[in-house]
Amino acid sequence: MNTHNPNDFRYRVRRPEETQMRYERVPLAVRTLSSNTLFQGEHEIGIEHHGALYR
Repeated sequence: MNTHNPNDFRYRVRRPEETQMRYERVPLAVRTLSSNTLFQGEHEIGIEHHGALYR
């Protein structure tokens, strides 16, 4: 279920470019799964997140 609503994206004031970089960004490790591992032969999966089920 996609809950995207364009009305939720409101204008926000942005800082000038020179003041934005206060820290060095460190790439985070991303857990990666192949589709075969994730679906295990199924065509659909459910993901439970804080009591909500996403399919």
